[in-house]
Amino acid sequence: MTSIANSPDSSADQLLSETPPVARSAVLGFYAVAILFNLCLVAQLLSVGLAYFYDPAWWNLHVWLVRGYGGLSLILLVWACWLPFSQRIRALAISLTVLLGLQFATVHMPLPLAIFHPLIGFSLFSISATLVHRVKHMLSPQSAAHKA
Repeated sequence: MTSIANSPDSSADQLLSETPPVARSAVLGFYAVAILFNLCLVAQLLSVGLAYFYDPAWWNLHVWLVRGYGGLSLILLVWACWLPFSQRIRALAISLTVLLGLQFATVHMPLPLAIFHPLIGFSLFSISATLVHRVKHMLSPQSAAHKA
């Protein structure tokens, strides 16, 4: 079994134990924005399902949501570069921004490339959930207990 000290996030995990409370509150803020982004993705997925299977009027909500929360990926990207997060968390934040850009691009492309739109959406949700999980792991007291 690999110890926490050898994990790719071990240096970032030390962020919370070795820095002032300001850094902890910044990580908590990042975590809150990551959760909000993830919840917006869930709402968008539900709205597209409602639009496709129930009533096409739900499509307006689907479009409104992405226009509303799209900027959160940029906020997460800047925040991830601003704080001393691990490379993994930074890569996840970069991936969110890139994939959201690809989502915008594929929705306006001819049909052959538009087929990737739902696949990119699935990847976007998976990466978003992984980001939330990674940051939660940093904030959990169990992480500090493993190092002791």
